Amino acid sequence: MPRYRKELQAQAFTVKATMKNSVVAAPPSAGAFRERPTKPTTFRKFYERGDFPMALQHSSKGNRIAWKVEIEKLDYHHYLPLFFDGLCETVHPYEFFARQGIHDMLEHGGPKIQPVIPQLIIPIKINSGDGIVYSQQKRENVGDLIQETLEMFERYGGEDAFIYIKYMVPTYESCMIT
Repeated sequence: MPRYRKELQAQAFTVKATMKNSVVAAPPSAGAFRERPTKPTTFRKFYERGDFPMALQHSSKGNRIAWKVEIEKLDYHHYLPLFFDGLCETVHPYEFFARQGIHDMLEHGGPKIQPVIPQLIIPIKINSGDGIVYSQQKRENVGDLIQETLEMFERYGGEDAFIYIKYMVPTYESCMIT
């Protein structure tokens, strides 16, 4: 009469794992490829509360931001850092509003941009940490985007903008021909 042995499940690297009738169980899944929920940004919270003076305007040429207040009258100390905080958003409409809002504010801001530059460095550093994702999926290079943003700061930020940028980013070189 054959002997029936029941196999014993054991965790790896234990005494039970060395027994003859034991089978080492596979390690639990780490979940490295599982989708992780993103932390809500301050930009998203403000947008969902309706604190931004803007709306989405659909047209045949694409989407635009319809500003409820003139852009020149916005408080750049308050709004521009919030928009830069929204750069890490990947879901519509947050991504569109963050990018287009920054573009519009930098284009129309003029001398209001210069005093805000020190407040923008930290959101830019935080949101530039995912360069691999953008490089591979969107075919954009985050380094080039940061360089372009700093050049826009220098062009539209006033006469002392280069000094502020150079102080915070020592490797930056001027794009203006002097």
